[in-house]
Amino acid sequence: MKKMLIADDNRQIIEILSEYARHDGYEPIAASDGEEALEKFERFQPDVLLLDVSMPKRDGFSVCRKIRETSQVPIIMVTARGEDFERIMGLDIGADDYIVKPFSPGEVMARVRAIMRRLDRESKQPLNVITRGSLRVFPETYEVSVSDQLIKVTKKEFEILWLLAENPSRVFTRDQLLDQVWGIDYFGDTRTVDSHVKRLRAKLDVLDHPDWSLSTVWGVGYRLQMESERGDEKQ
Repeated sequence: MKKMLIADDNRQIIEILSEYARHDGYEPIAASDGEEALEKFERFQPDVLLLDVSMPKRDGFSVCRKIRETSQVPIIMVTARGEDFERIMGLDIGADDYIVKPFSPGEVMARVRAIMRRLDRESKQPLNVITRGSLRVFPETYEVSVSDQLIKVTKKEFEILWLLAENPSRVFTRDQLLDQVWGIDYFGDTRTVDSHVKRLRAKLDVLDHPDWSLSTVWGVGYRLQMESERGDEKQ
């Protein structure tokens, strides 16, 4: 049976979500603070996490960062506040989704199912290392290198770059990136894509890469542009 770690300092929320998790075939594991969440993550190795932002001892952002150092397990952040900067921060440090209290437990489980369906599809597709000039993308380790120098990126930043590198010169709209990276059932908006691409580009541009660029096609979306192809376009 798959395991779901539910980390929240509200016992009632844990009980309600645990009931829905069991109904969906998960074994729920409860944690009431950030330290307990990390301890139980290490002990039980859950298949998915519901992680409250505001918890005692260690907040959800800190827990998410720590887990992302070693694992790409699906994480849904939960918060009582709905400010854009918090939502963007949660996604930027590696969360797969973000939901604001008060929420419907049924909606939470729908988001879990959407994430797990996408991961199931991805697991059935063999992935090879992609090389585009000085850029290399390693799917097995979620690593990126430019001119053989590793660059640390988040899970979503990696998935955006993987999609663009797999389809060089193809322009992806923001909606297409949302559908293919976050999943067609994702409830967010296109600003999520823009913030992730902005941060990804800033990390990549630390190193020179004159043979390719992560380009914005104004009014449309983004693409990985190879400079050799750009030269062909000018002829």
